[in-house]
Amino acid sequence: MTDAAHATHLAQLNVATLLHPFDDPRMAPFVEMLDPVNAAADATPGFVWRLVEEGAADATGLRPAGEDVVVNLSVWETQEALWDFAYRSGHLEVMRRRREWFARHVEAHMVLWWVPAGHLPTVGEALERLADLRAHGPSPRAFTFACAYTAGEAAQHLGTVAPTRPEPTWPEPAVPSARPVPAGDAAAAR
Repeated sequence: MTDAAHATHLAQLNVATLLHPFDDPRMAPFVEMLDPVNAAADATPGFVWRLVEEGAADATGLRPAGEDVVVNLSVWETQEALWDFAYRSGHLEVMRRRREWFARHVEAHMVLWWVPAGHLPTVGEALERLADLRAHGPSPRAFTFACAYTAGEAAQHLGTVAPTRPEPTWPEPAVPSARPVPAGDAAAAR
């Protein structure tokens, strides 16, 4: 791996438009899957962080993209780690049933981008990346699994991914990670 690959993580945002309010009985199967799926994500090798609402176990109460739109924002060590969780774990069952709970999107609803290791993206940053993907298509700045870019390509084309580990920046408001920081990871604990 290159130095740039070691100094980067993959950020991911997806948005989903609810077909029904969360307290509607038709949403119960989805709501019941939230805790086990989030726990599986937290325990997946390569998981770094996910957005959670302060005082909650997940981000489903946050509605920065609209009153009926839920957001999922996370950071992973590699694209492979995210792919394995999304398509080779219990998360796949949620994806298979998503049409029961969420409207079909006519434009991009998921975006990936590289961030310096230690950087936790804000919701505003994530929504801006999604808007970039929707407006301009995949690029080293905002891409998808189907049209992905490496961290090296992102650094070469954009000059925005540092080749060394930078000081971490925190989202506003600072929301603690859903996963405890490993004892040996001093940079992530700052």
